[in-house]
Amino acid sequence: QVQLVESGGGSVQAGGSLRLSCEASEYTYSPYCMGWFRQTSGEEREGVAAIDSDGWTSYADSVEGRFTISRDNAKNTLYLQMNSLKPEDTAMYYCAIRSYQGRRTMRWAPSYKYWGQGTQVTVSA
Repeated sequence: QVQLVESGGGSVQAGGSLRLSCEASEYTYSPYCMGWFRQTSGEEREGVAAIDSDGWTSYADSVEGRFTISRDNAKNTLYLQMNSLKPEDTAMYYCAIRSYQGRRTMRWAPSYKYWGQGTQVTVSA
């Protein structure tokens, strides 16, 4: 059973930065795809960024140029560096993993099997 544990959320002012981490345990899939998603109350879960086992990345237009997804395979850890944060980035952020690539659906939440508990990011104006 794969377990994903996110950390690094918090409260920042607009223009600030945060780095989210997601540690995956008991994960031996290859290929794979990992992603960061966010959700606010009453809204669907949105795919923010994703990376596959070849290193291919995909970003939502709203975060392109501000957020960077990366991974450390030795540590089984996924990261999301978030710069120039805006109040509209406020959400619960989740990491997820699935056991196949598929670049068309990298940021499509229903395609992911394993999810973390989430970490809250709050950006004040």
